[in-house]
Amino acid sequence: MAGTISDIKKLDYDIYKYSSYSSSYLPENIREDNPSNQTSRWSSNTNTPPQYLVLKLERPAIVTKIKFGKYEKTHVCNLRKFKILGGLEEERMVLLFEGGLRNDSVPETFNLKHRTNSGELLPIKFIQIVPLLSWGPSFNFCIWYVELLGIEDSMFILSNLRKYNMLREVEIVRLFLKHCRQQGYVNSFSALQEETGVKLEDEKMTELHETLVNRGDFKKTEEMLVGFIENGLMDNYLERQEYKPQWSLQLTPENEPRPGRRGGHQLIIDPMTSTIYLYGGWDGNEDLSDLWSYDVKTNRWTLIHERSELLDGPTPRACHKMVYDTRNSQIFMLGRYLDSASRTEENINSDFYLYNTITKTWFLICNDTSQVGGPQLVFDHQMCIDVDKQTIYVFGGRILEPKNEEETTGQYRYSGLFSYHISTNTWAHILVDCEHPTASSPYVQSIRSRVTHSMLFHHKHRKLYIFGGQRGKDYMTDFLIYDVNTNELSNMTPENNNTDTKNVPQSGFTQRATIDCEKDEIYVLTSLSKEKERRDLNINSFWLFSLSKKEWYCVYKSEHSNGENCYQKSQNTCHEPCPRYAHQIVYDTTNQVHFLFGGNPGTNSNVRLDDFWVLRLEKPNRGNILRYCKYLLRKQEYEEITKNDPLSAILYLQTKLYDIIDHSDPVQLKEFHKLASLLFKSDTVDGETEPTSLLTCPLASTASASAPVGGNKHKQQRADDDGHKEEENLAKVMRVESPKSVEEADTSSISSMSSSDCSQNQPQQGAAAQQPPEKLEGNSSAANSTVPQKPNAAKDGDGGRAAIEANAPTPSTSRSSGGMARNRAIDQQFEMKIRRCLLFNKLVDLMPEALCQPKKNISDFVLL
Repeated sequence: MAGTISDIKKLDYDIYKYSSYSSSYLPENIREDNPSNQTSRWSSNTNTPPQYLVLKLERPAIVTKIKFGKYEKTHVCNLRKFKILGGLEEERMVLLFEGGLRNDSVPETFNLKHRTNSGELLPIKFIQIVPLLSWGPSFNFCIWYVELLGIEDSMFILSNLRKYNMLREVEIVRLFLKHCRQQGYVNSFSALQEETGVKLEDEKMTELHETLVNRGDFKKTEEMLVGFIENGLMDNYLERQEYKPQWSLQLTPENEPRPGRRGGHQLIIDPMTSTIYLYGGWDGNEDLSDLWSYDVKTNRWTLIHERSELLDGPTPRACHKMVYDTRNSQIFMLGRYLDSASRTEENINSDFYLYNTITKTWFLICNDTSQVGGPQLVFDHQMCIDVDKQTIYVFGGRILEPKNEEETTGQYRYSGLFSYHISTNTWAHILVDCEHPTASSPYVQSIRSRVTHSMLFHHKHRKLYIFGGQRGKDYMTDFLIYDVNTNELSNMTPENNNTDTKNVPQSGFTQRATIDCEKDEIYVLTSLSKEKERRDLNINSFWLFSLSKKEWYCVYKSEHSNGENCYQKSQNTCHEPCPRYAHQIVYDTTNQVHFLFGGNPGTNSNVRLDDFWVLRLEKPNRGNILRYCKYLLRKQEYEEITKNDPLSAILYLQTKLYDIIDHSDPVQLKEFHKLASLLFKSDTVDGETEPTSLLTCPLASTASASAPVGGNKHKQQRADDDGHKEEENLAKVMRVESPKSVEEADTSSISSMSSSDCSQNQPQQGAAAQQPPEKLEGNSSAANSTVPQKPNAAKDGDGGRAAIEANAPTPSTSRSSGGMARNRAIDQQFEMKIRRCLLFNKLVDLMPEALCQPKKNISDFVLL
């Protein structure tokens, strides 16, 4: 079939436009791939933004990939960061990719966004490459070669162009429909929808708008929202919210045994029974060989063996690694650190142990794994287990050698990637270290090994994920993936990976990581650096990597300052762990919590920690979002009641709003007091008083009608801004992030309704205002006449100001209190409608985007 998405070919293009070039490094040079020629490149004549190249295809195409060629050597002008835009028109381009090139000689190919948000293929004619940062920060930008790949079959593209243009037309109609509804043009709305057959939104959202905005039925609205939440319409929004870290010190009953201070120990967890096992470590004076278990359910430690070597178990050790086989309830242990004095020929053996948690017995599998095809004695390596295939993977670590050999060479050796098959008791050397004697062979796969890194196994993806670590003096932030089924090693570049910024976790001395295979999330706890000069960069922080989005997120950064209370028994005075290294962390997948034990605070060579912490990563749940929605609705209803019936408002505050506030929380209690102040707070306008909400944002549309003048206006602006911030803070306290940019996106469109209606629907009031006082006094009958009824005014004004004013008498031009009261009543009714519109927009922002009206407004595209 011609023109399918699989028919990818190289696309021809011309250099359409460029920002600058220097010397003979012309933009045209990027069309030729000549890595040995240093002049075969485009170079900007400055690194001052914006610098760009615009490529123009011969005809519209579906551009799926872009390939960048490079010079045969590293170069300071290579693009460390760039973005790519594309579109059918030069003036209207969307972001297709943002990332960076490695500073090496290997060409790189990137996938470009080539589908719309609704999944249709996106035709492109113009491609703009925008350099953002070079590898040498003060150097100009260079591009050596660019190749575009995609589909340009004319019939296929024509078909997709038609689909694309139809989608654009639908979105244009939806924008008009949204505008008509916001402005109250009911007839126009109905006619446009009937003629085009385009729906503004899902019927559920239309019913919500009618119930809340037009009818003001808050009880029915609340019932509808309960149904939406129970049916999962807000689950996607909840899933997008950031985690909130909650550290708590896990205190065990006094006078009960518990592990002592240590670092370099090992923790593993049996997820089936929620049992944590701890072995060994260094207490500041000696290595330990004790084995402990911790029952998560009962919060109790149990000492299994104080000295395992007396029970045919391993000798005292630190910097070893363990894995847990859930199928057979067994622990496997490998590796250890030896100081230089202990590194004799007879001691440097890589013993490999098994512990059966059912029979509580140790078994020496092998006295030296290096003699049976396994790794030499290593420390600070990583181990993972594939329970389904009964295979253990061991990667990295520094190889320990006899003291004299290490001193002679002056260089450390690192171990590669090994696998151990449990049932057959056999080892395999999968990847050798890049400096291994056989690494230069074309038939041998190699890897850049390291220490203090992270390695995790995803049993569903069937892949090992390796991140960070240290090799000599180099701190590494690469992200490697090894597919255990295909034996393929690849390097994943996260979407927001830029080592020049803080978008990735800094590689510390003993980085720790866990994985949740159900959520496709990797968690990394960075460590304090062993090197004092790096400690300002490597305080403990907790990061999340989304495997689906390929993005890092910093969940937590330690705000802790080192103090003696961290190392004493008064640790419970701290609200979070102090910075440390050589600690251990495990993840309980059943309860979705992390456990942290011990480590080295880096202040004293003999001081180690024995604190035991629990980290919970919390997201708002359905209960939180329901409370938040009820709060928004009830606050709006309360504000409307206060303007007309203060006595009823007091009862509403004492019942409906009282029930939704957590009065034990200071932030929510303060907000409740703010709500109560609406009954008593007022501003003076022309000698009259009017209730003013301190909790809602000011609207430009109501400023001319009711805002204070002069200094009072600025005070009101500040008060309302503070109120909006407090509302956002309350949302966070209720475990819900307040939707961003809702009011900013829609207020401009809604507020235009005010200005247009004020000028068009109040001609007599406006004309009278321009006449001299003596003219007004002699024309009282005209001044007291009503505004003529416009045809269909009642219909066209639904949702806008026209309906309210069409049926209301024109305010008297005399400054009587009755006239001013009527004027304020109209303004209050109109402001009420606007605030309901904004509340509606805030609520639908919690719903799936496919069900809702467009986020943007027509006003966003109008420039005057």
